[in-house]
Amino acid sequence: MTKTQKFKNLLSSNNLEFLMEAHNGITAKIVEKTGFKGIWASGLTMSASLGVRDNNELSWTQVVSMLEFMNDATELPILVDGDTGYGNFNNVRRLVKYLERIEIAGVCIEDKVFPKNNSFLESGQELATIEEFCGKIRAAKDSQNDSAFSIVARTEGFIAGRTLNEVLDRAYSYAEAGADAIVVHSKKSDSCEIDQFMDLWQAEKPIIIIPTRYYQTKTDHFREKGIRMVIWANQLMRGLIPHVEMLAKKIYEEESVCSIESSIAPLHTLFDYQNTVELEEAEKKYLHYRQRLPKDKSITTKNEIV
Repeated sequence: MTKTQKFKNLLSSNNLEFLMEAHNGITAKIVEKTGFKGIWASGLTMSASLGVRDNNELSWTQVVSMLEFMNDATELPILVDGDTGYGNFNNVRRLVKYLERIEIAGVCIEDKVFPKNNSFLESGQELATIEEFCGKIRAAKDSQNDSAFSIVARTEGFIAGRTLNEVLDRAYSYAEAGADAIVVHSKKSDSCEIDQFMDLWQAEKPIIIIPTRYYQTKTDHFREKGIRMVIWANQLMRGLIPHVEMLAKKIYEEESVCSIESSIAPLHTLFDYQNTVELEEAEKKYLHYRQRLPKDKSITTKNEIV
């Protein structure tokens, strides 16, 4: 089964499905090993992993380069955070074509203007018009060659302080334009905005949420509301930072690694994630030229004088 079909099956599942954030090859492998069925390639954490901000400081070609490594590292389908599509409808068309080439399962684009700001920043949450964003969705759908490739539309209406009616209007418009699923985003500390939306939503398109701020809401509540998918969008990166800070500080202060060696992954774990065993087996198979020369001294090399 292709990765695009795997993700399509998650969208059509009768169960509440979960995507976990990853931002490089090894985190993608960790997500797969843990048991998740799909990956969210987070724009925030991919940017953070390279030390830049989440406002399109990474170009889409740099993002695609990172995605190639992530996709090669796992059999899981990847839904990539495509921000606003990195420009207008034409940029979206090129993005979709490149993502299909490297077997990414789908792209999520949001209805803010380019360049975007992260949704949890207080300023810079300017929305595109409904008409402009619907044009991007139609362009994306018209550009795909694989019918199973997913175009997910993300409305930032609640993030920008718009009314429930406008958020619903945007979501229905995006569904009509051809989006395969809708992400409804909220930065409230509870799920009240999402609940209000779901109480009125009547289209068949699956709804996806990102409960970064309202994480205390029980997942059974999301099931009851009919939500199809939950994205844990940034927790691996946020969990990584304090541990790395602690380790770096401890090594710096003690001028030694003795006190931390027992609490970090042994080297063989790192080698396992890199699949070093496969390379060793391949070397045995393909590096026959390293075999010794025959012992018959009458056989000479071209550099020897007979």
